[in-house]
Amino acid sequence: MKLRFTIVGFGSVGQGVAEVLERKKDELEKMGFDFEVVGIADSSSSFIDENGVNLVEAIKRKRETGTVGKEEITAIEMIKEIPHDIMIEVTPTNVESGEPGLSHILTAFENGRHVVTSNKGPLALHFRKLVSLAKEKGLHFRYEACVGGAMPVINLTKELLAGNEIKGIVGIFNGTCNYILTRMASEQLPYEHVLSEAQELGIAEMDPSYDVEGIDTALKLTILANTIFDLNISFKDVNRKGITEINPEALILAQEHGYTIKLVGYVLKNGDKIDIGVSPMLVPLGHPLSVGGTLNAAAIYTDLASEITITGKGAGSLETASAILSDLISIARSLRVEK
Repeated sequence: MKLRFTIVGFGSVGQGVAEVLERKKDELEKMGFDFEVVGIADSSSSFIDENGVNLVEAIKRKRETGTVGKEEITAIEMIKEIPHDIMIEVTPTNVESGEPGLSHILTAFENGRHVVTSNKGPLALHFRKLVSLAKEKGLHFRYEACVGGAMPVINLTKELLAGNEIKGIVGIFNGTCNYILTRMASEQLPYEHVLSEAQELGIAEMDPSYDVEGIDTALKLTILANTIFDLNISFKDVNRKGITEINPEALILAQEHGYTIKLVGYVLKNGDKIDIGVSPMLVPLGHPLSVGGTLNAAAIYTDLASEITITGKGAGSLETASAILSDLISIARSLRVEK
């Protein structure tokens, strides 16, 4: 089965997607899939080849020149005009408006393209609008990479745990915060020192507020809550507190009593009420959620399967690309059945 893709956004995640598609070409062919990228757009350029983009050369060109191509066609024009089946949207998250990702996704749906995305902004701000439009148009819309990176939270709850009532999810959803708290606890170092270290290592952004103030986790919780419990909330509805006020003394005191401190996100169902929030919490040492470093973890509470905990890398270009590839294969399988 042949499917044609475009990739919108060619930063680390977009390049990771291209690398994974190239690396997994033989395995995909054995599964009966011929995945072909026919267009790539970054913020200032694009490259189109309806016979198939050479992904190795595209990655090299982007890394050497800073642009993927010299064509003046915009991402929106590419989505509209270049024949393809699936648009992969991996531009950076914008928590204020969801743009430009929101327009990319809406344009794809209006032009009959299925969508796979890792962009949290559009979903955290306009979830119901996007999901409803995809359904109205009879299109597939997958976004596993928005929540857990390589940790398959959405697919696990919606597919593998189908038939279970999900009562709640509690987890560690931000690797930057988890790294900072792990280092502070193990080395008894102040927050500012570890943050600076994380920035030097590329684990934290130069402006770390998106992570350390709990915004990233709130976005992920919004998408989870809307997906699992059929809500229509914005990330601004999430109770939120970050890690900036945690000091080594608090972590030492917690350890003395058999605990560690983690930035915990939670979505809990209690009758018709949904509790949703993110804040630093005490987690028992040795508990499945007391993961270290940049790892993420999620405990899923169900009526039949009881508690299931998964752990994995929540960020990284290849890890995110892993989730995107999983969604692409899922759509391809569905389309094959529909035919």
